Amino acid sequence: MKKINKILVCFFTGSLLFATSSCVKDLLDQQATTELDNKAYWQTEADAVGGAMAMYNNIKNVFHKDYFFDGQGDYVRVRQMSSISSLGTLSNGGAYWTGSTNGHYYPEGYGSSFDNMFRFLFGGVNRANYVIDNVTNMLPRLPAATENLEGIIGEARLMRALVYFRLITMWGDVPYIDKVVVSNNDVTTIARTPIEEIKNHILADLDYAFEKLPASRPPSQKERVTKAAALALRGKVNLYWGSWNKNGWPELVTFVPDAGKAQQAFEDAAADFRKVINDYGLVLYMNGAPGEIDDLGKAAKLPHYYHLFLPTSNANNETIIGFTHGGPGSGVSDKLMRDIGNRETESSEVNVSPNYWLADRYQSTTTGDFLPPMEQLSDRTQDAKYAADAATRPNSALNPQTYLGRDYRMKATILWNGEVVQRLEGLTATALVPYHHGKQGVNNGVRFIDYNGGTNSGYLFRKFVRNYPGQGREEGNMTWPVIRLADVYLMFAEASNEAFGPTSEAVLLVDKVRARGNLPGLKPEKYADRSSFFDAIEQERIVELVLEGHRAFDIRRWRKIEEIWGPPEGLGRFTTNTWGNNVTAYFQNKSERIYEQCYIFKIPQSEIDRNNQIRQNEPYL
Repeated sequence: MKKINKILVCFFTGSLLFATSSCVKDLLDQQATTELDNKAYWQTEADAVGGAMAMYNNIKNVFHKDYFFDGQGDYVRVRQMSSISSLGTLSNGGAYWTGSTNGHYYPEGYGSSFDNMFRFLFGGVNRANYVIDNVTNMLPRLPAATENLEGIIGEARLMRALVYFRLITMWGDVPYIDKVVVSNNDVTTIARTPIEEIKNHILADLDYAFEKLPASRPPSQKERVTKAAALALRGKVNLYWGSWNKNGWPELVTFVPDAGKAQQAFEDAAADFRKVINDYGLVLYMNGAPGEIDDLGKAAKLPHYYHLFLPTSNANNETIIGFTHGGPGSGVSDKLMRDIGNRETESSEVNVSPNYWLADRYQSTTTGDFLPPMEQLSDRTQDAKYAADAATRPNSALNPQTYLGRDYRMKATILWNGEVVQRLEGLTATALVPYHHGKQGVNNGVRFIDYNGGTNSGYLFRKFVRNYPGQGREEGNMTWPVIRLADVYLMFAEASNEAFGPTSEAVLLVDKVRARGNLPGLKPEKYADRSSFFDAIEQERIVELVLEGHRAFDIRRWRKIEEIWGPPEGLGRFTTNTWGNNVTAYFQNKSERIYEQCYIFKIPQSEIDRNNQIRQNEPYL
């Protein structure tokens, strides 16, 4: 029998009660009840709150870098495995993300690269179970605190539901564990639980959470979940359950889709989302107004959508479930600037950047529809990177004028040639400097952002990049959004469209999301039937939620991988850049098995070796 590695338990003041060590090796490396003397702890309501805060801090580690999941889709490129290996602030010698070639994380072949994610998600399950068990044991001793203690149990059950939902979206059937793991004997005989049974456990947890949680909390407790969070997550679980039953999941061989279950799930999801939208006084950030937008090449005035994703908006943002980070010196800060920012924004690394295709998704503020695809004007007949008139030719991707009159979220999300960003040096703001893909760092005495290594598309992200001084690249206090209100609007529209077809209620909510980009409402032909309205919803999910970790999960449940990249054994698809050069070929001559491995993830071999009741997912046999 293998020895169970222990998790180091430390006591801190404030919300950080425990910290896990980096010695975690497998699913069994969980917090045991014997780690703390219950005679010394779990005695007061304050102890229960502290335990819940420790649980949030532990589970945050597997959600707060969800932007890397976008690299499995078509609109975001991910690079720099050295940073990705510490995803979740866990530097234990292994990486969640290793599906890469030449330092480039590909949207293919990644399904076997998530062993650590599997283990740490189960660590989150165990931490939630630890809180549930210990606070439940407190109830008979503290009858006066019953309501508050049951609320804390509701928080823990919601967190357990959130973690198990992530587990089944990636691996399908997994072992279901609802008690604290203290020895090998607790788990080595547990087979993979059918996904529908786990889904039912998740919904039961969320039913309890909805009943016991408060309707609201003060801003100082923004990380702690509420009734709206329980409903939003319950709706999302049902939406995915409906998608799997409608579209099938052939790589999960134990799953049999059922059209009747799909219909009911979509109806249930729509009902929950409607309550979130109507019953809790929630509003989009700045009431969904687009805000002001500056001229080309200026950034003194950026749309509200940009400010939504800054720590300065945390007090009034629209996040329903989110994980809060501390600021400078806290030890639990976000790493957004390191991964998304560039060298001019305080030595950052551009580990994620937009693919070229994203820019053309931003629609016209006049017509509300797509503009002609931008032209890429490289000139291979000359010894030059692009044609001489590329910066002035109409509709050229290198001509700043091409970007006029587009969805305000474009300026808030990406940088293109000539767009400026705040330069930081020694945490001090120096100047707004322009970005020019492929130019030198200093051009005719004027400083430019020059970062060919971080982007191969000609674009950088502005979204999530702070434009003010005082915080280093790993010192942000952003509340990372797991579910926010705009996402709920779009999920409601999708669920109700699947259940009932387009409705005026759903169209209105999609239009509210579009309005923050200063776009007109959808034209009638965009919601004439289920198919056209689905396309409109998908479009909004792409531009509204980019870099928030949703796209890969969407395209898997919608079975869109072949639609995006072409069929197995085919030509695949080249990414390009603003110059017009082909950059990287994805899914070129890839087998059907590679595609299957993009729809479901590999169970860690170490878990199978330890537990002969666990069978590997079919595409990895």
